[in-house]
Amino acid sequence: MQVFHHVASLRRALADARAAGKTIGFVPTMGNLHDAHIELVKTARQHCDQVVVSIFVNRLQFGLNEDWDKYPRTLEQDTARLRDADCDFLFHPEESEIYPNGMDQQTRVICPAMTDVLCGASRPGHFEGVTTVVAKLFNIVQPHKAIFGIKDFQQLAVIRRMVEDLCIPVEIVAALVHREADGLAMSSRNGYITPQERPRVAVLNQSLNWAREQIESGCRDFSDLEAEAKKRIEQAGFRVDYFSICNSRTLEPAADDDGEITVLGAIYTSAARLIDNVSLQL
Repeated sequence: MQVFHHVASLRRALADARAAGKTIGFVPTMGNLHDAHIELVKTARQHCDQVVVSIFVNRLQFGLNEDWDKYPRTLEQDTARLRDADCDFLFHPEESEIYPNGMDQQTRVICPAMTDVLCGASRPGHFEGVTTVVAKLFNIVQPHKAIFGIKDFQQLAVIRRMVEDLCIPVEIVAALVHREADGLAMSSRNGYITPQERPRVAVLNQSLNWAREQIESGCRDFSDLEAEAKKRIEQAGFRVDYFSICNSRTLEPAADDDGEITVLGAIYTSAARLIDNVSLQL
């Protein structure tokens, strides 16, 4: 595995791979890699000849009271895991390499659709940071395909919309949610869950699946389902950020005759914010 810290040298290496007729798959990450990240790398390997992974903790997508400075930096372990996963290129730039004119002067990429609801409502500016850095990384790597996990369903939808709107020549590949044995979606923030909370956090996934089963059984009273699911989560001792039944394509509240529905939830533990979702077709 080759490791790069600078845009110019990475571009030269990828130009050689491209000239040799290799297809390039890309997995953008913020590091602190776990098994779900490695599954993204494996998915990229299945689809492409060469795999690029970036590790960059993007300050632009963190809010004022969020955990950018506390976000785990585990580069040595991450590098070893990526080597074991047969990654070809690791891009690990400094912030000045990604934002050479400073963050205050950085040109921003703004997606007006689907970014002010769900996670966007509780994390103002978050998706502007995501779309800006992902657009920059796409321009740097110029991959044929980019792999994103379905766990971050709203992020996946927003990036797909950005790619469509800006005519970026990259195919977005969605990878399935990778879960713990009890159903908890793997996340870098799971490390913030206390031992006392850990047996109870599965309530989020359980509530999502309960709502899915009710909808598949014919229930269309989505407001009641959302209210009951929130009650279940609160009874387990967690604060609900949102629990929403949405149209899978627009993320607007689901209508009775929608054929593609996604149920999305976000909860707060004492030190973590966890998200998850399930989708269904009727």
